[in-house]
Amino acid sequence: VQLVESGGGLVQPGGSLRLSCAASGFALDDYGIGWFRQAPGKEREGVSYINVGRKLYANSVKDRFTISRDNAKNTVYLQMNSLKLEDTAVYYCARAPRLPSGLWRAPPYYTYWGQGTLVTVSS
Repeated sequence: VQLVESGGGLVQPGGSLRLSCAASGFALDDYGIGWFRQAPGKEREGVSYINVGRKLYANSVKDRFTISRDNAKNTVYLQMNSLKLEDTAVYYCARAPRLPSGLWRAPPYYTYWGQGTLVTVSS
């Protein structure tokens, strides 16, 4: 099992980025994929989650971020629009079983993690 994130970078406030999480060794349909982020000095926090028929978002990113997946490419995307300074963090994707909506933000439920990609929002 491997998860590889890409797409991070430096962007101005109000700008957009699309992160990719390329999965290998398993089929996306069988699991959930979460996006997390961790800013310096802060705990890792759940940003979004997707599994069959379900897309969930943290309140802080709802209406700005969109999660999607391409089963043919075995890749999950996180489209981030209207980026704010506080979105600056290392973003990780991770694999979990299909989780109920109350549990998706808890890192212990995720067994495989990518190496992370840095998103810096700065003017």
